[in-house]
Amino acid sequence: MVKGEPMPKIKQHILPIIFVVIFTSVCAAEENIQGEAVYIQGEHHFIPKEGFVPNEETAIRIAEAVWLPIYGKSIYEERPFKAELANGVWYVTGSLPEGWLGGVAEAEINKVDGKILRVSHGE
Repeated sequence: MVKGEPMPKIKQHILPIIFVVIFTSVCAAEENIQGEAVYIQGEHHFIPKEGFVPNEETAIRIAEAVWLPIYGKSIYEERPFKAELANGVWYVTGSLPEGWLGGVAEAEINKVDGKILRVSHGE
């Protein structure tokens, strides 16, 4: 190519082609996130659409599994357990019989990956 000559047509179209490839890749990734599961390319791994802790029942079962080795079977005296979801975190607590004073077991669990963020017991 000589200086001052117009750019060959193939080179003129490279940037738009690159843009289209990147745009379609992003759209495909977005569709994957909204589907049944999110697949991480190149790894044999997925995250369920609703996260690993999709509901109250699952959050409570995880909290029980964490509390049992720490507090023992006495943890079951705090039934019913309650779980509330806020900002992607399950807040799971025990309960006391009406009129009783004291604290209850608490656990915070990440909805997406199931990570235990905090465990404690009030006084």
